[in-house]
Amino acid sequence: MSKHFLLFLLVLAIGIPAYGQFQNGNQTALLNLPEVSQRAVITQRVGITDITVTYHRPLVNGRQIWGKTVPYGKVWRSGADQNTTIEFSDPVTIEGKALPKGIYGLHTIPGENEWTVIFSKASTAWGSFTYDQAEDALRVMVKAKAADFREALTYSFDDPKQNAVTVSLEWEKVSVPFQVGVNVNEIVQASLHNQLRGIAQYTWEGWDDAATYLLENHGDLQEALKYSDTSIQNEERFDNLMTKSRIQEALGRKQEATASKEKALTMANSQQLHNYGRQLQMSGHQAEGFEIFQRNIKNHPNEWYVHGEVARIACSKGDFETAAREMKLAAAGAPDYAKQAIDGLVKRLQAKEDINK
Repeated sequence: MSKHFLLFLLVLAIGIPAYGQFQNGNQTALLNLPEVSQRAVITQRVGITDITVTYHRPLVNGRQIWGKTVPYGKVWRSGADQNTTIEFSDPVTIEGKALPKGIYGLHTIPGENEWTVIFSKASTAWGSFTYDQAEDALRVMVKAKAADFREALTYSFDDPKQNAVTVSLEWEKVSVPFQVGVNVNEIVQASLHNQLRGIAQYTWEGWDDAATYLLENHGDLQEALKYSDTSIQNEERFDNLMTKSRIQEALGRKQEATASKEKALTMANSQQLHNYGRQLQMSGHQAEGFEIFQRNIKNHPNEWYVHGEVARIACSKGDFETAAREMKLAAAGAPDYAKQAIDGLVKRLQAKEDINK
């Protein structure tokens, strides 16, 4: 019995990682040498959940793969050498079926048209030689698809969505996809409880960001309001008062929302007022945006961007002469990075074009 074969048996028996592989299939557990089937790692984040596939990439190398090199109807390691593994940092669904977070051995049973995809609790085995169905965490059935030729086995993440992604095994001319779903909002809301026990709890930004996330992603608005209040307790600012106003508006507390917004506006600096006015304009609330501009024009008339606000109001009234003059004043005081865009607005005004559209 050869030395290399003994080492191969040793690897199988006690699970020592193989560091190199010879063309005859023997392994070395002693030296760091190149592997014939190269190791690869691919990761995709969905929401805040990481999905990681670790595998070795065999080559077609002129062989008939499906039904011969990889037999139909038998458990396959879904790669080469050690277990192909897939790790989920949070609970997920696979083709709609629940799977807890963790690292799984990824095995498959190939078929001519339909494949079984297996997630095994045993993730440190060598290939599928010791595979035991009793250790399955989940099995799903999926359809194989025809695909462009791939010499090396490849895993890819396709069709990413806000709360799902498709993992595809592709080799030779076959693709085997399965969908991973993630309950992003539930996971993020649970994560916020832990994150806000760290250094972020001492800042206004961390609580404000958490409140904003819940507000914008249809989360628990009462919890969002508590986060917003904590942010304000840490440091009262225009930003978190505006967040609180938006949450109160969403809760139907109109008077409270108006009071919070008015307090925010009294604390706002000229740049914050300008940005808020432009946000209102761009979201189709031009009259409200102009009200904010008027406040800024009264309190901060000499800021370069305030001249732009005067120009926009004049433009809305058809007074292009005043609008062009004010926009030139904005250009004269603007930082270099903004001058080109403002010069373009001047030209549009001189052509009597409405810059508010």
